[in-house]
Amino acid sequence: MLASHVPPWWSDVASDSRLLSRAGSTSLLYVHATDRELPPEEPSGHFPTRAPSRRTCRTGHAMSVSLAPKATAPAGIHWQQVIAQFDYPVVFCSDSLTPGAEQLRWTICRNATSETHRHPVIFCIDAGVSAAWPHVEQSVVDYVAAHSDQLELRAAPLLVPAGEACKNDPDVHSSLVEALASSRMDRQACVVAIGGGAVLDAVGYAAALVHRGVRLVRMPTTVLAQNDAGVGVKNGVNAFGAKNFLGTFCPPFGVINDSRWLDTLPRRDIRAGLAEAVKVSTIRDPNFFDWLEANAPALSRCGPLLDESVRRAALLHLEHIRCSGDPFELGSARPLDYGHWSAHKLETLSGHELRHGEAVAIGMALDATYAHRIGLLDATAFGRLLSVIEALGLPLFHPALDERRDGQRAILGGLEEFREHLGGVLSVTLLRSIGTPIEAHSMDQAHIEASIDWLRDRAGG
Repeated sequence: MLASHVPPWWSDVASDSRLLSRAGSTSLLYVHATDRELPPEEPSGHFPTRAPSRRTCRTGHAMSVSLAPKATAPAGIHWQQVIAQFDYPVVFCSDSLTPGAEQLRWTICRNATSETHRHPVIFCIDAGVSAAWPHVEQSVVDYVAAHSDQLELRAAPLLVPAGEACKNDPDVHSSLVEALASSRMDRQACVVAIGGGAVLDAVGYAAALVHRGVRLVRMPTTVLAQNDAGVGVKNGVNAFGAKNFLGTFCPPFGVINDSRWLDTLPRRDIRAGLAEAVKVSTIRDPNFFDWLEANAPALSRCGPLLDESVRRAALLHLEHIRCSGDPFELGSARPLDYGHWSAHKLETLSGHELRHGEAVAIGMALDATYAHRIGLLDATAFGRLLSVIEALGLPLFHPALDERRDGQRAILGGLEEFREHLGGVLSVTLLRSIGTPIEAHSMDQAHIEASIDWLRDRAGG
């Protein structure tokens, strides 16, 4: 459903997010929906004002309807619309792999129809996580053993190469699919992915392909994954020189945001993850931006405020997915991709030397500078955004912005790649003010280049 076609009754139908329980160090965000009576939609995507017929959309059920078009149409046309509701819990907790912890078991088994049913499960673990937590493989084996009345470990834990390497290598993708096939994972089985955003993407892609979708529970282990990539509905791998060229939209079965994983995360990766918090605050929540601005020095030192930042950013991302009217990106607008048209290209141009969050920070700085140059973003808001990025220890510039191919900056190719990714119509999110984004459908090359030059000077490059 396109955001521009959201009907007045949709706010009552759309899934709602509520904090159902909070006990000790654990809280549960459940994205859910309830039964509603829906009016018949017009085949064009517009919604009528006439009284609705009695039709009910039930959570998790699809529905097809024969509709008559408003204008005269050729004979023999059957108009069909399918409405599907998705729900999944996001659990905020600590120490979720200790044998007595219930969060993971509950997430996997919550829809069990029989108390005696044992859920097949397989764990895919980021090799970087295994290096930082040498006992993690034994921990998952012990956890399943402690809950053997409901969980069945189908294979030894699989180690997945860390970082973008797992998304760049087709052999990794094939080996993951082969492992799920050899473990005879069915659609009621569960793949548990433990790792950073890249590993979650690659494992999620494999899980989505097997049987057209095996249940996936994500256990994000980085700031970026916990407050952004790990709570969303996308997966993907890199191919043909493009980031996330292959992928699917497939909501997870559940997400376990365990803060303990962040204890061993390198400071650079923590700071990179905070870039996504800045991004979502600039497009959705000025109050959160104010909080980040006030606490940036402490956050840059990776202090105790990190958990609050992760939670608030994750909830904002979830709210956008739930309320945007376009969770599967059928339209052209991508507010959550603010700063990303150049960020994705920068990652490739830098040979992935840049962390994703670092590239996003540079991308936001570039788009903010551009918006200020064309008179869209005032000097105060522009200065505040750049200052927050710098205060968090994130970069404003990278030499890859100056790389040239065939006589022009290679970064400009990111606009065309972004246009293709969007579906043919360029739509770049720019800021009018903090918390007020707009969509621009063209960008002036001269202003982009001047913005890059200005950022190089600002960064002392």
